Amino acid sequence: MGISDSILIRREQAADFIAIRAVNETAFGRADEAGLVDDLRNEGAVLGSFVADYGGDVVGHVLFSRMLIETATESIPAVALAPLAVLPGYQRQGVGSRLVREGLQWLLDRGERFVLVLGDPAFYGRFGFTSARATALTTPFPPDAFMALELVPNSLDDVRGTVRYALAFGL
Repeated sequence: MGISDSILIRREQAADFIAIRAVNETAFGRADEAGLVDDLRNEGAVLGSFVADYGGDVVGHVLFSRMLIETATESIPAVALAPLAVLPGYQRQGVGSRLVREGLQWLLDRGERFVLVLGDPAFYGRFGFTSARATALTTPFPPDAFMALELVPNSLDDVRGTVRYALAFGL
């Protein structure tokens, strides 16, 4: 039984906000992502925010926010996965993977169709994210690191447009 099996993944609570900030600052070695989390909350763009709780301590965090894909005819709702952070002492033990998997299942259960992420293809590819599914989407990011995951099969087949993140991203 690994540490990942002893972790409780749960929705964030207001009492977790300081710990979530500390996890993001420590994992990234800067305050940018922690500030992004606060700004997304203030903007009302957060769909779901989950923590990895180990013995009452928050050791990991993932946030999903609303974004849009502007096509020639409509705005299509999508989900951004960002940020994902795990305290260094708990990394490479399955904590981040549990956060992502359980968050994706929660999104599927609530009827979301697809999720977009900017990150390491080797890590996010484990969950089915691919840059190939995101090629018809215009974004300022490098195409190999910008990926999509269809929660509903073929939901991106005819989607072509420009990705619009929440204002908190500053894009």
